[in-house]
Amino acid sequence: MVSPLLWYKEKQVEKTINSLAKNNILGFYVKNEHELLEKVKEFIKEDSVVAVGDSITLFETGVIDLLRKGKYQFLDKYREGISRKEKDQIYRDSFSADTFLSSTNAITEEGELYNIDGNGSRVAPMIYGPSQVIIVAGINKIVKNIEEATRRVRHYAAPLDAKRLNKNTPCVALGYCINCKSKDRICNSFVTIARQFIKGRIKVILVDKELGY
Repeated sequence: MVSPLLWYKEKQVEKTINSLAKNNILGFYVKNEHELLEKVKEFIKEDSVVAVGDSITLFETGVIDLLRKGKYQFLDKYREGISRKEKDQIYRDSFSADTFLSSTNAITEEGELYNIDGNGSRVAPMIYGPSQVIIVAGINKIVKNIEEATRRVRHYAAPLDAKRLNKNTPCVALGYCINCKSKDRICNSFVTIARQFIKGRIKVILVDKELGY
């Protein structure tokens, strides 16, 4: 007999993937990192230009290592010794990449992607530019609706990210958002991707793990 918890999780994933499809976003479900990397390799052509958004998940799952070692033209903004000017150029070049990979702050069961971003370099290419966008996320990112997504990101993901980035913000001291006006604030762009104009441009790969924030 399938455990109730496993049954519930699979039903939640199934509902989310079906909702994504109705919004012209393709959803996939993999059990582990190995299956994820095989799926990523299936989607990205060799010698194509690939860029990424800031993501703990891409590091945790080995996607960054795959891009560095694979036969891709990887715009590696994480490479050692990169200058601020070089990184800014990569942000601009990301719009013309063949594939842009990132995670997302939350995915609703209604098939929406919700993100809060600092300078927009992650969410902007999701919305427009690259021919293909691949979102990698753990099942912990699935929420019921946009209201729950907003609460999750503002009071959980954003404070953790601000802590990781050593930001001097109230949320780092308090552990939750107070909608501050700090110069270090990273919650500047609140973006909901409710639907895609081009069917399948965005692909969401859900991994059967808790990943990232």
